[in-house]
Amino acid sequence: MQMCLSHPTDGYYMNQAHHVFGSKGDFITSPEISQVFGELVAVWLLSQWASTAKDSAFRLVELGPGRGTLMDDILRVVLQLANFGQKINVHLVETSPSMRALQDAKLQKSERKKVQFHWHNSISEIPTETNEYTMLVAHEFFDALPIHVLQKTAKGWNEVLIASNTEPESSTSSENSEKPETPVSAEPTFSFRRVLSPEPSAVSTVLGNSSPRFQALPEGSYLEVSPTVFRIGRKVGELLAVQTSEIGTQTSPGGCGLIVDYGDNKAFGDSFRAFKEHKIVDVFHQPGNCDLTANVDFAYLKESMSDLVNCYGPVTQKTFLERMGIQLRLQSLLKTATTDARREQILDGAKRLVDPLGMGKEYQVLAITNKLAKDAQVWPFVDMPSQDQPDGKQNENVSTQNTQ
Repeated sequence: MQMCLSHPTDGYYMNQAHHVFGSKGDFITSPEISQVFGELVAVWLLSQWASTAKDSAFRLVELGPGRGTLMDDILRVVLQLANFGQKINVHLVETSPSMRALQDAKLQKSERKKVQFHWHNSISEIPTETNEYTMLVAHEFFDALPIHVLQKTAKGWNEVLIASNTEPESSTSSENSEKPETPVSAEPTFSFRRVLSPEPSAVSTVLGNSSPRFQALPEGSYLEVSPTVFRIGRKVGELLAVQTSEIGTQTSPGGCGLIVDYGDNKAFGDSFRAFKEHKIVDVFHQPGNCDLTANVDFAYLKESMSDLVNCYGPVTQKTFLERMGIQLRLQSLLKTATTDARREQILDGAKRLVDPLGMGKEYQVLAITNKLAKDAQVWPFVDMPSQDQPDGKQNENVSTQNTQ
């Protein structure tokens, strides 16, 4: 998964010949559909800064900025509501040179002379000790991180591996995926299949026991688990936690963040899939030319940082946007729209964002604050516990299906 998406020259996100986003690409994201999404995200971030650190300067961080649309919308609101003339540092974690070029073209504007952009290959490159309050967003970032697939057997946790085969008819990747209409070259005639390792390995044993929720799963269960998600989640917690020196002096005011992605507050066993031209296709179809994704286990993400920060949710994107006032913002946009076509576009975009049968339900929103924030301050998550206690019920959708 890592190789197919991030190979330096042939990876899906690295090859500038690939149309990744938008109607001509393989998928479309919430920020690309409507500016309202990014505007309401910005309002939430600013509200947290104002409630806990309004005397501090702030910086913006985005993991996987895509074409820069979300950060562009966030910056527009930030500069309107909280521009005190100071420099604003924006940190963008992006490994693709072609995507960096798109982001630079989108974000560099004449009215943003005091905004300084910094690109990083890894979240680890962003300094944790700073006098700036950190406002972080990650939209459809964690779902693209590599996963391991494990099966619980009588021997322990065995890993599901990928094997090659020169017989095309032996490929057994995903029973429910569609074969794309795009023709696949007959040469070379390699195909792939999933095989279960005969014995548990050190890696599979550690991963399978890395959460009490996983340990409680019955024999036969399949589990998708990402140590990369856990590691980066930990770094997010470090960026947003209040930092103090050995003598108790505050060295960083911490921050807040929103993570928006496919998934739920539980583990999954068979969510790994591929997208090509807005359709689900076989995960082994043209490796490097398709988007690969797996649902995010938000409970695991919270476990990675819960001792450092407060976590709230996740709630559905529909719940988040409606509670943040999407209808009021729509009324304002509709009043300024000059044509019927523009009004229809605004309404259609908003409907897609909150569609209970689509994006409104599929996307989940997780909020993160430093430990200085109180539950009552974190709207729209006020009726959610600050830390969910994971239990066996959160694993009820972990697959027991044989994927071999």
